[in-house]
Amino acid sequence: MALGMTAVEKIEEQLASLRIAKRSMLSEEPAYLLDIDVSKPAPSESSRFVAVSCSNKSIRVYNRETLNFLREYSSRPGILNGVRFAHACDSIVFSACSDGTVKCWDIRLASQKAVQIFSGYPSNVFISFDINCSDLIICAGTEKVEEDTFLVFWDARGITNCASATKEPLGVYSESHNDDITKICFHPIEPNLVVSGSTDGLVNVFDINKDNEDDALISTCNSDSSVSFIGWSGKDYKQVYCMTHDEGFCWWDIAQLDTEEPITLLHVLDVRDAVCIENDSLHYLVGGLYDEKADKLFLIGGTSTGNIHLISCGTDGLSLVGTLCGGHSATVRSFCWNPTDESLLTGGEDAQLLLWKPGAVERSLTKKASMKIASSVQKRVRVHNSFLKSRKK
Repeated sequence: MALGMTAVEKIEEQLASLRIAKRSMLSEEPAYLLDIDVSKPAPSESSRFVAVSCSNKSIRVYNRETLNFLREYSSRPGILNGVRFAHACDSIVFSACSDGTVKCWDIRLASQKAVQIFSGYPSNVFISFDINCSDLIICAGTEKVEEDTFLVFWDARGITNCASATKEPLGVYSESHNDDITKICFHPIEPNLVVSGSTDGLVNVFDINKDNEDDALISTCNSDSSVSFIGWSGKDYKQVYCMTHDEGFCWWDIAQLDTEEPITLLHVLDVRDAVCIENDSLHYLVGGLYDEKADKLFLIGGTSTGNIHLISCGTDGLSLVGTLCGGHSATVRSFCWNPTDESLLTGGEDAQLLLWKPGAVERSLTKKASMKIASSVQKRVRVHNSFLKSRKK
């Protein structure tokens, strides 16, 4: 590492040095990979599992290092949306279901049966959810049914006891959104803070310790479009950002609420027009990742042919850090960044799960995938040599 390199330059170099380390076996029933989470390890250990939410209505669990398939859960005919591991127990995994429940499985057990079911109200169709950093509260967001849309909350304590039971909600918020609640994201370190995003364009921050919904609503930010992704960023995670279904990006500083300063840090109507990419294009955004050490927010986007663009985010605008080529052969739908070992997991519409690591060498190719990706694997060596050019002014 060069002397005097800034934290931002360091993380940019790490992202730029990512190579494919592992590629999952394609299953008999190919599916889009829509969401990814990795299990939260005990201190000084590495995470053991990765869970993927698939378009065939199932959750698949893999070994984190080898990407060997371990478990599959489904809730048919219900559709499972999203996947999250508990923070304190790395074998507990959750998903929200269109049948009005959030389900919880224990991957130590051979059974397909959920060890806990959190049931909503009769008309609820859940399309988003999250569990807070202390594993105490689950929140799920509903589709709009007639005129109603809800954030539903449950007490999540006791899940690790494997006591199979159905839990009723603690309560709901029903006034703050008026359309489908597409995303929910609890604060990484403050268990009482949660942000929700909706097709109504609103991004709402709540303090759930407050007695009622009115008092709980700390801020309402308007993205002016349908929200597709939300996250927290900045020092102590006092910033909130979102992406929209028409590839817009908004970034707000919630810490400025009590000051005269504007809370909007950046608003880009269409990121596809705002980022200059030589000899390539940006077709869509996948999500964002915040690097604590560098205090830097990055966006992940891509092309319909599977290239992954890493975009640096500053109050002065967006700029390309680099591009990961030769991995996916179709649109990338999900990712999970692991700052501990600087690795990246990506999932796509080509039914592939890829593990990228700095400077890795891919050992093997699955037979089924090799036909489709042989040419791009040969290209990869050439592509990566010119990989950092985009950063040089």
